[in-house]
Amino acid sequence: MRSDEQTNLGRILDECATRLEIAVAELDGEAAQELAVSLAAVAERVRDVKHALDEDVERRHRRSPATALRQWSAPRLGMLRHHPPVALQVPMSYLRTDIPDGAPRISIVTPSYQQGRYLERTIRSVLSQHYPRLEYVVQDGGSSDETVSVLERFDGRLSAWASEPDGGQGDAINRGFRRTSGEIMAYLNSDDLLLPGSLAYVARYFAAHPDVDAVYGHRVLIDEHDREIGRWVLPPHDDEVLPVIDFIPQETLFWRRSLWERAGAQIDTSLSFAIDWDLLLRFQEAGARIVRLPRYLGAFRVHAEQKTAREQELCRSESELLQRRVLGRALSQEETFARTQGYLRRHVLHHTAHRLLARLPLSRLNVRTVSSAAADEAAASSAFDSR
Repeated sequence: MRSDEQTNLGRILDECATRLEIAVAELDGEAAQELAVSLAAVAERVRDVKHALDEDVERRHRRSPATALRQWSAPRLGMLRHHPPVALQVPMSYLRTDIPDGAPRISIVTPSYQQGRYLERTIRSVLSQHYPRLEYVVQDGGSSDETVSVLERFDGRLSAWASEPDGGQGDAINRGFRRTSGEIMAYLNSDDLLLPGSLAYVARYFAAHPDVDAVYGHRVLIDEHDREIGRWVLPPHDDEVLPVIDFIPQETLFWRRSLWERAGAQIDTSLSFAIDWDLLLRFQEAGARIVRLPRYLGAFRVHAEQKTAREQELCRSESELLQRRVLGRALSQEETFARTQGYLRRHVLHHTAHRLLARLPLSRLNVRTVSSAAADEAAASSAFDSR
């Protein structure tokens, strides 16, 4: 097959996978759950084949230096798939972060609804941190899938959990936080992960920097099977960029309770998709000092349920609402890009440095997530093992 034919076939496969993912997202009802899982698996396999075709074309074509430079210098922020799936790894040093003396209490809330397929992996990624002063609450919106059975298995290890009707994600987070008292706060969605050692690292940083109000880190992108498909490497925090666009990875964000209280002590329940951006803007308005930490703290899962056109339109509408509130008007895509060019150039430099560092023969940890409902407590305590 010629390279142009192979590339065209890859495009067709990508379109097919997208349509399958949209179909999965639009399936509703418990009876359709098994079909949805099967279709999602087919879509993932189609994408794997597409990526294999792309890799073969790239191997067969010698790229010019100019082409290679363009690919290396292209911004990756906003993109959800950077490369074919590979094993999820972090540096072995992530396990050697010591918990500080007088460790602050950390309160984490996981809002959940119909995410039983991923929830156990999320919970294990938090509990396997073995952080001694952890309050961990899971607030479910009355799911009809396997969520409750997952929560019952962790009943003795969670600070609290509930499965009851609520007013959406923001309301679930507010309900969860009302049951906590920790000095440091965060929420982790029920399909995302904390990476090994993150709580100890964040606690040490807050203990050593009492003037800092909120922190976040770099993001790893993962697929439905916990395989890495990309990374977001953020440059140092920029207060001027935040009102224009939100690149801050929510699953890596931690803040002090004192800041939470200054900013209103609640998530805006009128929003569905921009709740983290709204919270960050209120943090900024409250005078917060926000710092980007030089570490991968969390993994964001990319899966079919994120694909519906209606949800994408709602996300755009909420983003424009926040821009109008802070900037006085909504920005076009062209103006947003123009205002963030410097930030994106700094991102490219940091991302390139991380890619070069990843090529060094350093000791790395394979992050193993345990998703089997039959896994015993020994497996739970070693959910992150080196291979």
